[in-house]
Amino acid sequence: GESAVSYGCGDPITLASLQPGQIVLDLGSGAGLDCFFAAKKVGATGRVIGVDMTPEMVARARSSAERMGVTNVEFRQGYLEDLPVDANTVDVIISNCVINLSPDKSKVFAEAFRVLKPGGKLAVSDIVTDGPLPESIKQSLSAWAGCVAGAVEAKEYIGMMEAVGFTDVSVNPVFFDKETVDAALDDFGDVIELKTISREEVYKAVYSAKITAYKPDSM
Repeated sequence: GESAVSYGCGDPITLASLQPGQIVLDLGSGAGLDCFFAAKKVGATGRVIGVDMTPEMVARARSSAERMGVTNVEFRQGYLEDLPVDANTVDVIISNCVINLSPDKSKVFAEAFRVLKPGGKLAVSDIVTDGPLPESIKQSLSAWAGCVAGAVEAKEYIGMMEAVGFTDVSVNPVFFDKETVDAALDDFGDVIELKTISREEVYKAVYSAKITAYKPDSM
């Protein structure tokens, strides 16, 4: 099934507690899977916008929407650091393991804050680290998921969000189960230098996090 495709990191849909009628934005929507789940939740009175920087992914997502007859979803090509979305128009932003890939996360959060309505919610799954990762771990793991290479410490992540204005920021760690880490390390065993790193270190150092935050009601 589709779910096996990524060493994906979470389930932002559940985290977002979507309601009928909401306008939802998916940052880094890829082939559109999360957007289609979200579209079911918000129903005919709601709308889902997926933004992805890759034209191929946007085209693929659009053709899937057409094939499935999903009319309350649209896909736009654009960058998370410069969203093709108007200010104060979105109820909920979701994102699944994409923000950590951005070289300018602060800009992504500033853009997310801009497009959310006052009172709007950010609900993302992302990979963060527990304390600074030793360089050897970072280099070894970057072959595994580019996302680990870009991961920052949880407290730095929170700091960036609060700096642009988000409030009630919460980061709940969900540690990867050992099977996931083992599978990833085994897949790339010939690529990465496993001698420099113990698996126990990896289990503890890198985790997926459920992150929620809000744009204040009154600015």
